[in-house]
Amino acid sequence: MKALLSALFAGALLVGCSSADTPALEPIPGSITYGGQPRTKLTKSPVGSAVYNQFYNGTGQRVEETYILQPDRSLKLVRRVVGPDFPD
Repeated sequence: MKALLSALFAGALLVGCSSADTPALEPIPGSITYGGQPRTKLTKSPVGSAVYNQFYNGTGQRVEETYILQPDRSLKLVRRVVGPDFPD
């Protein structure tokens, strides 16, 4: 029983950890947050919701981005995948 409680406590402590050496993604032309946060707020979406965005960059590659809605209703860019429009 003590081992189980210790494992649960350790797991709870590790949940808040993140890699400090991972740089934050910066918006690029076409990103929702390029030039600042959007003027409209996502008031009906629950905090933590994922928002997806697809566009083509200047070289014609398809860019897929994922944002997470923060408690202050701003969008945080958490993932970007750049690749060809039609993979082989």
